[in-house]
Amino acid sequence: MQNLAMKIGGRDAGSADGRTYEKKNPFTGEVIATVPDAGPLDAVAAVGAAAAAFKEWSKLPHSKRREILWKAADLLAARAPDVAKTMTAETGSTFGWGMFNAMFGASILREAAAAVTQITGEVIPSDHPGKIAMAVRQPVGVVLGIAPWNAPMILGVRSVAMPLACGNTVVMKASEETPAMHRIIGEVLEEAGVPAGAINILTTSREGAGAAVDAMIADPRVKRINFTGSTHVGKIIAQSAARFLKPVLLELGGKAPQVVLDDANLDDAAAAANFGAFMHQGQICMSTERLIVQKPVMDDFAKKLVAKAEGLRVGDPANPESQIGCLVSERSVKRVHDLVKDAVERGARVLTGGTPNGMLFPPTVIDRVTPEMRIYREESFGPVVIVIPAGDDQDAVRLANDTEFGLSASVFSGNVDRAYAVASQIESGICHINSATVSDEPQVPFGGVKDSGYGRFGGRAGINEFTELRWMTIQTGHAHYPI
Repeated sequence: MQNLAMKIGGRDAGSADGRTYEKKNPFTGEVIATVPDAGPLDAVAAVGAAAAAFKEWSKLPHSKRREILWKAADLLAARAPDVAKTMTAETGSTFGWGMFNAMFGASILREAAAAVTQITGEVIPSDHPGKIAMAVRQPVGVVLGIAPWNAPMILGVRSVAMPLACGNTVVMKASEETPAMHRIIGEVLEEAGVPAGAINILTTSREGAGAAVDAMIADPRVKRINFTGSTHVGKIIAQSAARFLKPVLLELGGKAPQVVLDDANLDDAAAAANFGAFMHQGQICMSTERLIVQKPVMDDFAKKLVAKAEGLRVGDPANPESQIGCLVSERSVKRVHDLVKDAVERGARVLTGGTPNGMLFPPTVIDRVTPEMRIYREESFGPVVIVIPAGDDQDAVRLANDTEFGLSASVFSGNVDRAYAVASQIESGICHINSATVSDEPQVPFGGVKDSGYGRFGGRAGINEFTELRWMTIQTGHAHYPI
């Protein structure tokens, strides 16, 4: 068992009042760490450390900032096996998912390193003689990043990498489920040369998170907030930030549709659905939750998907042979099972899976689902996918948009023009043609619409989120004023 510490101002720290909580391995139930449970005093101290470090970090030459972020990427990649092992212990994920998290997290840092010289402005023609007008992007100050547990290295790194690249300093509120994983991010950045206080890692219990986050949002030194997590919590954060007129980037829940048109390659579509619905036990914001399949091919498609789902190896996440690990908590298992039971009681049919085995939940495919069933609208965040029959292309679009969410989507068709026509009408921030709903790259604008949030991580869009756009002018000669 570990005794973890937070990182505040370059030092290891416990909570000011000595409070801690226990982190358990979700599969074994074993206590694996004692973790500081930060309160408002700790939160304000972390913000203070970030504010104190801002002048040094923001004035660092771009080449030096790029060098540090690139070195952090190399350090993280070198720790990939340790990251994977820690992630399995904290979340019940498979070793492969942990390795992918580490390597993708490193790629996010490298993309952020490349972005430091992409923070550009423009010269704007002025109507006034002798005046040079410019639009200039500058760092904002302290950024609060609130990271989730489900892809802790990817989404944890994402919450801090671009803010740091833009010259800001950061407080990252770690997930209560992955305190050790999120601490690693602070460790590699500090080892790479980020000055003390430029990156701070705050840990809280589930119960203590609200007070700590409220204190940071209220602190006038915090200028931007980014949050990845549930829509319910995202709305609370947005409302709190609105009181102080603070911009927030929200990447929230999803109910991603995969549309399968009647001319699609069904083998490809089933492979994508199998990956999109069941990878990491369906605990990904982009996970395929709804399969909208045109009626002529629905039965054949469902048979192919069920065969793939039943071939997946479900078991101990520490076993390298396991492809599907366990859900993150007993609460998650109960929620997913309740959704399945509600659907069955209302007339749905389980084609495979449906019944948990302890913390393990088998890949589950359900059809005959109607809008009255909870699973039709609620995000399951588990290895469950529903099959919904569609009529013509417009009916498929209607069904795809029949949700409060709008993060990711995909469309399968043998005719790219037809697929694009459907995809262009789907209300989502992301849409893929002939590939899975689960996909990400560090340089792309990543985010959703509707109840899936607003704002974008990644690439130039990410730069815009974490810089202030200022209009600045230089008068090169004498100006004439009317009075």
